[in-house]
Amino acid sequence: MSQDTWLQNYDATCRLAQEIAENIHERNREQKTGGNPAKINMALRASLQKLKQSIGQLKDSLLRASSSRRIMQSEADRRQNLIDDLLTREKQLNATFKGDITEPAPFRSALMAGGAGASDGVSANPWLINESEETRGLTFGEIKQQQQRIIEVQDAGLDALAAVITRQKIMGQEIGNELDEQNEIIDDLSHLVDKTDGRIRNETRRVQLVEKKSASCGMLVVIVLLLIAIVVVAAWPL
Repeated sequence: MSQDTWLQNYDATCRLAQEIAENIHERNREQKTGGNPAKINMALRASLQKLKQSIGQLKDSLLRASSSRRIMQSEADRRQNLIDDLLTREKQLNATFKGDITEPAPFRSALMAGGAGASDGVSANPWLINESEETRGLTFGEIKQQQQRIIEVQDAGLDALAAVITRQKIMGQEIGNELDEQNEIIDDLSHLVDKTDGRIRNETRRVQLVEKKSASCGMLVVIVLLLIAIVVVAAWPL
């Protein structure tokens, strides 16, 4: 599997930084032994300028890849960390070249480890001192394969999530249909209740009318009976 172009350029930039470190180390050794490091200093200035340009190209390339979403955000963050580490190393190299600082222990240990850890013709990066445990010691090809496996796992998780969302959508539609049916039943019951209430009011008015009529008839019968009783009493011989 061919390596990612960005990772190849990054690997080349790391090798350039390592070469600069080795040349600075050699320049310092010559200065201590009374040699003339003018030629090395001239080459170092050119190399440091090239290193700066290479890091700038890496930044621009990463920005384009991240903006177009050709890589995952986690990978973009990881590569940005690598660039930040390169920028730190560049500052250290410039400061060491100017004599502002001496070579730190990690700096010299990186020189001693140059070329170590190569696998399948791909050199391990000597500058990844802050690399995570998951990727430490891996070549760029192996890191890319690891990222691909992570992407496949995430894709599978997204597929499962999409299936769950689809089922929930179907359940929501079924619940909505059931609510519509229940609303129709409630509307029918409300209409039936209104109709029954109207009938009850009509029957109540009829009962009240019958009661009034019954009361009037009773009074009439009583009056007739009283009249009859008066006539009978009047006509009865003493």
